[in-house]
Order: sequence, then structure tokens, then C-alpha cells
Amino acid sequence: MDHASQLIQERSAPPATLVIFGASGDLTRRKLLPAVESLARHERLPDQFALVGVARTPMTNEQFAESALGGRALASKRQLQNGVRYVAGGYDDPQTYKRLVETLDELDAQRGTSGNRLFYLSTPAGAFEPVINGLAGVGLNQPREGSFSRLVIEKPYGRDLVTARELDSVVHSAFDEHQVFRIDHYLGKDTVQNVLALRFANSIFQPIWDRSWVDHVQITVAETLGVGSRGGFYEDAGAMRDIVQNHVLQVLALALMEPPASFEAEGLRNEKVKLLQAIRLPTDRDIAEAAVRGQYTRGGTREELMAGYREEAGVDPLSRTETYAAMRLNVDNWRWAGVPFYVRTGKRLPARLTEVALQFQRPPHLPIPTDQLTGLDADALILRIQPNEGISLRFGAKVPGHSFRVRTATMEFSYDQTFVEESPEAYERLLLDALIGDASLFIRSDEVQQCWRIVDPIIENWKKDNSPIPTYEAASWGPTDADRLIGRNGRKWRNSA
Repeated sequence: MDHASQLIQERSAPPATLVIFGASGDLTRRKLLPAVESLARHERLPDQFALVGVARTPMTNEQFAESALGGRALASKRQLQNGVRYVAGGYDDPQTYKRLVETLDELDAQRGTSGNRLFYLSTPAGAFEPVINGLAGVGLNQPREGSFSRLVIEKPYGRDLVTARELDSVVHSAFDEHQVFRIDHYLGKDTVQNVLALRFANSIFQPIWDRSWVDHVQITVAETLGVGSRGGFYEDAGAMRDIVQNHVLQVLALALMEPPASFEAEGLRNEKVKLLQAIRLPTDRDIAEAAVRGQYTRGGTREELMAGYREEAGVDPLSRTETYAAMRLNVDNWRWAGVPFYVRTGKRLPARLTEVALQFQRPPHLPIPTDQLTGLDADALILRIQPNEGISLRFGAKVPGHSFRVRTATMEFSYDQTFVEESPEAYERLLLDALIGDASLFIRSDEVQQCWRIVDPIIENWKKDNSPIPTYEAASWGPTDADRLIGRNGRKWRNSA
């Protein structure tokens, strides 16, 4: 067997049936079905694979197959043909699950799917409990001997620590923790995983990855778009729940955690949990100085005037929901004690950007006269997760010429220019991992609870605060309070338009 064939075999799914609840929804159409098609096209799915959609919307097998395969690559159509089914019914209707059992048994016999089932909850969070109870009611939570039964759950996983624990209670009443795959699509991005590669595959970075060398760290998740058609959802979520509790804290944990003993799932997740446990919770007295919120107002240009958040469809005209959140976090462990971590996210900012920036200490003594330093910034290592995926190293260098002048230069690594391999979509990678049973990039129960532990006090404090919510113009970098947050110690945000 050649090396390419061996790699395909190593990362290919076993015989299985993927069951998508919420099969008529937007996430299924935009992300999950294209991910299945791409896995089939790249020979990651066996011939003994089947796809079952479950939703309230009436639809025949043929209609769902057309929505799943219509317009897809011919190779994918051939592989998935005759292996697509649809079960229509309410999530709280026992008959739905009886029909599902019949469908799965039929596919086991016809497709050879071996009793392996991956149940994907692509539904609103309110449907999680009835679906889990429905699966348990017909025994689909318990795999046959030698087979697997796994559950993939989309966010939001609760809306605070209390409801996350309540959902855990429902989940664990039917499924063991090793069967549960809580998904955060950010962790499926190659460039997020590259944080691990940069840290643990290179000895040169490890000695400087601590408080002795790092002055502070900035993590930014910036979006240029507003809430669009998601106003109703966003009103109940806000930036802290929608982005910080999951995406931002997951990236922070990967960037700051200790080296794991191995890259096995439990080794990685144990270190992430330890890091999250070490984050110091701000007291009510500290929150005003450690956390900032904001809401975008009308802004932009005359040619492209953008509506304010309160003008968006589905948004309360007197809304106090934050579309921007920034925090200063402290990690109480040996590696990071005393180093501030600044995280921020917002909608309607000037650039779409996700990055982790480590800014290093300035030299203890500069023998070069200040008049020979031309805009010399502190050294920094910037991990760009999106867009323009790559890594930048910022340092001082001599300017060409007869005089000795020093200014900031940058060394660049670009994913696109370095690698010719195609980067899989996040959902494609995560679906394959769930089918294989690799939980490394999924979130464990205690991780979820630690993330809520960090953001809950801030959300609760903001809820009790009746003062006007700070605002910022659309297409600006957020409220002025955010500049004051980082500027108290002479630091500033890495802003670029």
C-alpha cells in the first residue's frame, strides 16, 4: 500500500449511519450536507455509509436525497445513492423514533452499516431534550455489542452554568460522556489546530512562551457583519454568550495550556481544563475595570450606511444586548502569573479578523539612541486564524542606508503560499472525527462548565447594571471604554482596517 492510500485508510470513517436531526434546517443545508459530500468525494466514507434526515417538515426519501445530492459531485452521488433516507415527524412524538428504528435496521441490512450510529442534533436548543429522550425511549442510545452510538450536540450548550448542568443531566441520563461530542466548529479549523503545531512541534518557541518573555496577549475575534436575520436569536445571546464563552475561550485555552503528555483526546482536554480552572474570576467590584461591553449604532459612509443594532430586524428598539465584549483575564499559574490577557469580540468592526498576538517584553536596555529608532514596536508573534491564515513574527531590523536606523520588520508565513494541500472545512473535519470516535477537538462536560464559570459573573453584573450601554459606530473598533481597558497600563489594541 502506498503512503497516500495508507493515509486515506487511517483517517476514513468506519461503516455507519449519520442521522441528522434538523435535516431541513439552515445549518444542515449550508454546512453538514456539503461536509458529507466532500468526505465522500475525498474517499473518507466507506460504501457501507448511510445518511438519514429527521425533521418536522414533510418530505419523501427522494426529496431529501435530491436536497442532499442535487448538484453534488458525480462521485459523491454514486457513493451515497440508495443510502439516503428521511423520517418526518415531531421531535416529541414517539412514533418518529419507532420509524427511525425501522429505517436504521433496514439500512443495516441493505448497506451493511453494522449498527453504528452518529446522531447529530442540528436543531434549536429547545429540541435537545425531547430528541435525547426519544432516542433513549427506543434504545438507540445503547449500541449493540461491537457497535457505537454517539451524540453530536451543537452550541449553545446551555445559556449559563445552571442550564448547562441541567442539559448535562439530560444528556447523561441517556448517554455516557464518552459517547457525547460537543461541537465548536472553530476547533475544526486547520489554523486553530496550527496553534498546537506551532507550540509543541517547535522547540524554539517553548522557552519564550511564558511570563519571563511575554508582556501581554491579545485575542481578537472581529466581524464586519451585523446580526442580519439572526436578530431574534442574538437578542437572547449577545456577544459574551455567542462568541466569548465558546470560541474565544477555546482558542485561549489552546494558546496558553501546558504541553500535554500526549495528543490523545483526554490528554489535550485535561490541559485545557486546567488552564480554564486557573483563570481568576473578577469580583463584582473589579468587573467595571476588567470587562467592557458595547452595542453598534448606525455608521459607515454615505455610500454604505449601515444600520444600528436596534434598527435590525427582530431586535428590541430599546435593546441592551451587547454586540461587543472585551475582557482582561489573569491566569493564576506558574507559567502566566502577572501576564494580562486581553480578549475581545464584536460585530460591525472594520475588519474580519481572528488572531492571537503575543507581545513580548521590550529589551531591558536599548544602547541605540532614540533618534535612530523609527517607529520601533515591541516584538510580537501573531497567529492569524482568519483570514490570510498564517503567522507573523515582528522584530526590529536595520533600515538599509549609510546611517544606523532601526524600525519594525515582519517575517511572514502564509498557509496558502506554503501548502498545496486543500484545507478541509471545519465541519468536514469534525464530522469525520466523530465518526472515527476521536474526541480531541470536541468539548468535554467540565470544559463547558469552566467556560460558563468565567463569563457568568460578568453577564449577571451587566444584567443588573441599569446605566446606558456604551455604543460604538458601525465600522469602528468598538467603544472607547475598550481602549481605556487596555490602555490603563500603557498598552493598546492591535487595530488594522
